[in-house]
Amino acid sequence: MRPGFEDDKNPTLAARRAAVLRGRASWYGRDHQGMRTSSGERFDRNKFTCAHKTLPFGTKLRVTNPETQASVVVRVSDRGPFRHQRILDLSEIAARPLGIVDHGAVSVLAEIVPDDTPLGPTDAPADLALLVDDPTIATEAGYHTDIRTGATEADDIAVLPEPAATYVVQAGTFGDVRNAQAMMNRIQSLDPKLLVTTVATNTPDGKTLNRVVVGRFATPAEAKAVCQRLVKVGVVGMVRQGENL
Repeated sequence: MRPGFEDDKNPTLAARRAAVLRGRASWYGRDHQGMRTSSGERFDRNKFTCAHKTLPFGTKLRVTNPETQASVVVRVSDRGPFRHQRILDLSEIAARPLGIVDHGAVSVLAEIVPDDTPLGPTDAPADLALLVDDPTIATEAGYHTDIRTGATEADDIAVLPEPAATYVVQAGTFGDVRNAQAMMNRIQSLDPKLLVTTVATNTPDGKTLNRVVVGRFATPAEAKAVCQRLVKVGVVGMVRQGENL
């Protein structure tokens, strides 16, 4: 038995592992500055926040780059990421110490920490090496990912199975992020319960397109129903699979 795994039946150790995620993390910054997040607050790239698909808003995470052992504590304030099978999107100020801004995405280990933990740069977990090497720690939805030092984006994607299909309503594509924000505000004013986000992509000529995306639906029928509701108030959209945006 490998050192560090003798206490597999220890409930305290089991709880610790259940509070840890491993996978790829990316970031978002200036293009989203001031936009309303899924929690309702305005995004600020200079605050230590992150997006996660399911963790309750306000949850604090210690996020560590195992390669450099740099760590930051962030607070969940948004939903995502919805592309590239990543587990977190970090604000710019949180992503910089981890090297995410320089590389676009890196492999990280994220651990849920107490609510009174201060936000910002912090020390890496004392047992980081054991956590990195523990095969029982999974990313969300039970996906296991390889977080070995130097792993590439392609390496991580090869380890993860394809997620279940999800559907969204694409409610417009805008070159000016301010127009995208105006459309988001319009939709949210119609129904504050709807999840409305933007997906920024680059065209071959270097221009940025901002797609306004509504919801995450398990079936196309659910997405179509919302799409029809939006059409009635003058917002024309289309149903698409989330990963194909």
